[in-house]
Amino acid sequence: MNPRSIRIPVAVLAERRPGVTKWADEVWRVVEVLEEAPPVPAWTLLREEAGRSLFFAGVAEVALHPTDTSNYKHNLEAAQPLVWVALRPAATPAGFALQTVTVDPGEAHLHADTGNDLVEALPMPPGLHAATAAFVAEHHKEHAFYKRKRDRADPEALARRAPGAARFPAEEEE
Repeated sequence: MNPRSIRIPVAVLAERRPGVTKWADEVWRVVEVLEEAPPVPAWTLLREEAGRSLFFAGVAEVALHPTDTSNYKHNLEAAQPLVWVALRPAATPAGFALQTVTVDPGEAHLHADTGNDLVEALPMPPGLHAATAAFVAEHHKEHAFYKRKRDRADPEALARRAPGAARFPAEEEE
């Protein structure tokens, strides 16, 4: 990890409610990201009413890296800056484990692509927003767009190759 990277602890609340189809007995969703954790162990039942159960899913750290500031900047410039939470199916009493919390939309997209993770986007808490904005202000550097240019093809190169010669030098060594 880069020595200029920082980690910001946050807490996550998740809700379990009865499923509405015959294919799902229950439905999980992340409902809130807190800036301070309640003094209870992870996956503690906090409240139960009308078939819905609210759990303290645990504590995670939002990692901010100087190389990813452009992603954070785009998130902060959105009409509603977001924080993404990924829960992963696990052999626990709740059936899930808190995998990650991030403010990087690219990282959230990677978790959404895995297929099994439950990824929720929630409004970014004010303290996390302020810390992320300060981090971006300190570390972000605009990079000019650079388009690579390919080497010009040499159409005569194939004509000069001896018949039966290896196409790649590595093939000749074998």
